[in-house]
Amino acid sequence: MPRLITLVLLAWLCGPAFAADYSPFDLSQTLGLSAPAAEQAPPRESVPPEDATAPGIVANSAPAFDYSVNLNSNVFGAQLFTGSFARVGATQFNPDYVVATGDQIQIRLWGGFDFDSLLLVDPKGNLFLPHVGPIKVLGVRNEDLQRVVESAVARVFRANVYSYASLAAAQPVRIFVGGFVNRPGLYNGTSMDSLLHYLDQAGGIDAERGSFLAVQVKRGETVRAEVNLYDFLLDGRMPLVQLADGDVIFVKPRRNSVLVTGMAQNANRFEFADGVFTVGALSRLAKPQPQANHVRVVRNTGSTRNVEYYALEEAQQVTLFNGDELAFTADKKQGTITVRVEGEHQSAQEYVLPYGARMGELLGQIQFSERSDEQSIQLFRLSVKDRQKQMLQTALKSLEAAALTARSGTSDEARLRKDEAELLLQWVDRARAIEPLGQVLIAGASQRDELLLENGDLLRVPTRDGLVLVSGEVLFPNAIAFDEALDLGDYVLSAGGYTQNADLARVVVAHRDGSFNEATGKKSLFRSGPASAEVRAGDEILVLPKIDVKSRQIWKDLTQIMYQIAVSAKVVVDI
Repeated sequence: MPRLITLVLLAWLCGPAFAADYSPFDLSQTLGLSAPAAEQAPPRESVPPEDATAPGIVANSAPAFDYSVNLNSNVFGAQLFTGSFARVGATQFNPDYVVATGDQIQIRLWGGFDFDSLLLVDPKGNLFLPHVGPIKVLGVRNEDLQRVVESAVARVFRANVYSYASLAAAQPVRIFVGGFVNRPGLYNGTSMDSLLHYLDQAGGIDAERGSFLAVQVKRGETVRAEVNLYDFLLDGRMPLVQLADGDVIFVKPRRNSVLVTGMAQNANRFEFADGVFTVGALSRLAKPQPQANHVRVVRNTGSTRNVEYYALEEAQQVTLFNGDELAFTADKKQGTITVRVEGEHQSAQEYVLPYGARMGELLGQIQFSERSDEQSIQLFRLSVKDRQKQMLQTALKSLEAAALTARSGTSDEARLRKDEAELLLQWVDRARAIEPLGQVLIAGASQRDELLLENGDLLRVPTRDGLVLVSGEVLFPNAIAFDEALDLGDYVLSAGGYTQNADLARVVVAHRDGSFNEATGKKSLFRSGPASAEVRAGDEILVLPKIDVKSRQIWKDLTQIMYQIAVSAKVVVDI
């Protein structure tokens, strides 16, 4: 009987556990079978939702922002947001920082009682120290933290216990960034991070719609601060706003704007608040260059577009409106010019002349020497150089277009055209780098002394050196002493004769005064026949390369451009 009672009690105690594991549809339980321990499924562990991703699948994250949009914007202040403020750096505490819930504080006690720990400010704003109890630190300024901890410790330990307290880490917070920013959202940081840190994480202020003058920090319905980023950009002033979890940084819409172009150190689009905004106030932002003395204002308001023009000193009180465009210009009259004289002479190198001075006035001030070649004075002008460069670039562009658009009738011809085009384009690239001399032919002109001079002109007085330079398609380009008994062919022969690639139909004799002649001769490897061009002392003989025209206009154009380069730059560019 006692044994029966014992069995009943055991069955009653084990019944719930058996029932919990019993399934009427489990055949193994019905038959009293169980899986070996090694084959039983392991218990499932709970996985946090953020880690519960399938193998090989990366959790989505915010796409990286293209900060080049800000770098390329013409809005003043947009270049502030390039990703530099978004980087996480070491937290630096200032004395005015106010301790908040969640901050970490390093506490050290030594002497009669030793203690060293990193404590967290609890939700009630306290730190708990052994043998001391809770210490209220919420709202305490950083510079007062040491004093508060020392006072609390001194109430318990009367002597021989010393304390040290310092902020170790600010409270992690999540801040909403909204309004007119590039990527509104919720961003992580600390309560010590600046507004720029969170704005930069959000891609910066939308340059076309957002305001740089009104960035608000909200906590609930209360606006805790409103920051003008122009104060930081222009004066380096940035208020330190201590943030809390859930705060909102809100960028208001842009107010009024004016576009500044022209001669200004800070030519951008500027924003201004409602009210009177003058050219003088804008000048303090745009910083006109010292040479700017006039301003052009384009009015875009209303149904008509009007243009106004003022002297800069008289425009300080001119009122600007939203959408206006302003350009600083230099409206100055030419007073004096400078002309440089180089070469063989015994006078000054630089001359300052009144605007409108003529060649004769300058030549009258130059002291020539016995070796000066007064009849071959060379004039080089910047404006002529620019025109020569422009014409050369236009011709090369047309040649390049012709090479790239040539049509072919067969596949073999297409391959041939492709090889020709590659060769031609390489030559075009080399020709683009050539700088014309900008020489003006003045020798022999009856009105030479009446020629008006321009600012930046260069006069070169050649030396009577008695040399003839031979270059281009000759075997040994060299300088040869002038001899009246020698003709063009003799000089070429002295330079080794023509190469196999020389073109006798395009031999240029360039004189020192800027003039030139074209000569022809009978080709031979080591000698040449009579030439039709006169060679004088100081001349340069340029033998151009032969081009296989292949009955195509493009090769004829190439020959013409090659000739123009030889004349304008005295350079032979072989293909």
